[in-house]
Amino acid sequence: MKTHGVFNTAQGLERNGIAGATAAYYNLTEPQLYEYALSRGEAEMAAGGALVARTGEHTGRSAKDKFIVRDGVVDEQIWWDGNKAMSADAFERLYTDMLAATNGRELFVQDLTGGADPNHAIGVRVITEKAWHSLFIRNLLIRPERAALKSFVPQMTIIDLPSFTADPVKHGCRGETVIAVDLTRMIVLIGGTSYAGEMKKSVFTALNYILPQKRVMPMHCSANVGPDGDAAVFFGLSGTGKTTLSADPARTLIGDDEHGWGPEGIFNFEGGCYAKTIRLSAEAEPEIHATTQRFGTVLENVILDAERRPDFDNGALTENTRCAYPLHFIPNASDTGRAGHPRNIVMLTADAFGVMPPIAQLTPAQAMYHFLSGYTAKVAGTEKGVTEPEATFSTCFGAPFMPRHPSEYGNLLRELIARHGVKCWLVNTGWTGGAYGVGERMPIRATRALLKAALDGTLDDAEYRTDPNFGFAVPIAVDGVDSTILDPRSTWADKAAYDEQARRLASMFRDNFDRFADHVDLEVMDAAPVFLEAAE
Repeated sequence: MKTHGVFNTAQGLERNGIAGATAAYYNLTEPQLYEYALSRGEAEMAAGGALVARTGEHTGRSAKDKFIVRDGVVDEQIWWDGNKAMSADAFERLYTDMLAATNGRELFVQDLTGGADPNHAIGVRVITEKAWHSLFIRNLLIRPERAALKSFVPQMTIIDLPSFTADPVKHGCRGETVIAVDLTRMIVLIGGTSYAGEMKKSVFTALNYILPQKRVMPMHCSANVGPDGDAAVFFGLSGTGKTTLSADPARTLIGDDEHGWGPEGIFNFEGGCYAKTIRLSAEAEPEIHATTQRFGTVLENVILDAERRPDFDNGALTENTRCAYPLHFIPNASDTGRAGHPRNIVMLTADAFGVMPPIAQLTPAQAMYHFLSGYTAKVAGTEKGVTEPEATFSTCFGAPFMPRHPSEYGNLLRELIARHGVKCWLVNTGWTGGAYGVGERMPIRATRALLKAALDGTLDDAEYRTDPNFGFAVPIAVDGVDSTILDPRSTWADKAAYDEQARRLASMFRDNFDRFADHVDLEVMDAAPVFLEAAE
């Protein structure tokens, strides 16, 4: 096997069981990876310098094809109601066959770090058959200094072979695509999909398993910090505004997706950002848009026009178009990926039912209730068969990446909120004046103004009302924001229709939360919507 690049010679691919590859390219830099990706026909270059790749059939995560190895070590620690099991024997057969599939191939290797806090970081080796995948993960994880690569020892290994075809009978999976995670040996096998996001979410899954044992809270959130050290975290599912709202020019960006909260404060798991680009504009999101015009950024499934300019309004391949770039491409990004304990926690929801207020303050019990609920809503047209708003509950705002029972994360979060006196907010970035199709999307200016007021302490002195449906505190007036928008019922022309919609959503919340009734105390259960009882 020919080797190129800088690496620890005592940790060659032979240590990973790979001996038949024709060449191994270790820790290549951006220009080198561009050359390979372009010469091999994997990608093309856009005007401005970004590398543009297509992921084929899979334009998002294959959640139904992800498995965790069920063995004697992890068996009792995994939330099996939310995770699919693969037997250790099936994983071993899959591992053997994937190693054999590397024979005769050129492979690209990146040695990277997951976690900006050295006390909780893990070394991750990512082995890919595609050069652009190597650039993607180099952008997304933390890049060690070049000199440190000569002594790098990985604690986790990811092997990503899109050309590999899994056998459901032999490998214990669902189809030809597979993401198999062995949390005992810290090995992840990805086959049959070119969607690069599977790699970064595998690291998140591993840290979500490891860190709670150390009383460190893993979080699917973005984070930033103000000039006075006032850190804030933003929980939210895809499309709710995590990346957009944390990219505030007046605050330093810590990261846009995955963080930990430990004894010293919060820290980014990653060294880059993976932002949605559908309908991206320089006017609405100038910092993110600027990254798409730079050499080194990877654009996923973005259509180029005749002059190779990205057309971010074109969702012909998918609505889930993305850009992956290193964090330092954002002008006000943190150079440490760390900050102190947060003063504010923001839970984002895109409520397509038009029921939620644009901002509400939560008690610690309400915060745990909404954290475990993880509510947002799909809108008509985003998925086949969705013809009206559809509630989505993804516990902890990231159920697909949570190996442990949600109550472990919820209780740890509640404990940290109480210990550090953190203020909690629920922010609706969805619809107002009616449900999707009738109302309008919440104005981004109003959302930013309300967030600013929450984070800078202005809302500490505001007058509040208690929302009759959800029981949380809603400000009555905020400078610079139309007061009407703060009371969602008043924005509806048909008040009876609002009441019926609120009743529906309240019922969905309560039905969803039944599964957690045996894992939370009475105070959290009492944080459930009360509209049904009030109506009766």
